[in-house]
Amino acid sequence: MKHILVVLIVFSFIRCSNKVSKEQLEQLNGYWEITEVNFTNGQKKQYIVNQSIDYIELQGMKGFKKKVSPKLDGSYDTSNDAENFTIVEKDGGFLFSYKNKLAQWEEKITAIEANGFSISNEANISYTYKRYEPIKIE
Repeated sequence: MKHILVVLIVFSFIRCSNKVSKEQLEQLNGYWEITEVNFTNGQKKQYIVNQSIDYIELQGMKGFKKKVSPKLDGSYDTSNDAENFTIVEKDGGFLFSYKNKLAQWEEKITAIEANGFSISNEANISYTYKRYEPIKIE
C-alpha cells in the first residue's frame, strides 16, 4: 500500500510541475514545424523536413492557425484558409478549442517552452512542435 501511495504522489508531482500557465500562452505566437507524432499504439512518426509549417497568432484568448509554405528567400506562400480557435481553461490546463461549419474539436496544450510546444487531441495522439527557423539562401 505504501508503494502505491508513493507512486501516486510522485505522479501527481510530475503532473503538476508540467502545467501550462496562462503567461506561457503568448509564446505560441509565431511559426512552428511539427517534429514528432506519438500514436496511441506506441508508434512514432518523426518529421525531419516539413514542406508546410503552422503559423499561430494569438491575441488574448482567441487566435487562428494557418498552414504556410516557406520559400527559400525567407518569405511564405499562404492561402486564405485559417482555423480560428479559442483558448479554454479546463481542469487546470488549457485547450485549443476549434469550431467551424463542419466540425468542433479540442486539443490539449501539454507543454509550452520558448522553442517548442506539445498538444494532444481527443484521440490521445500527441504532436510535438519546434519553433521554425527559416532557411536563408543568399
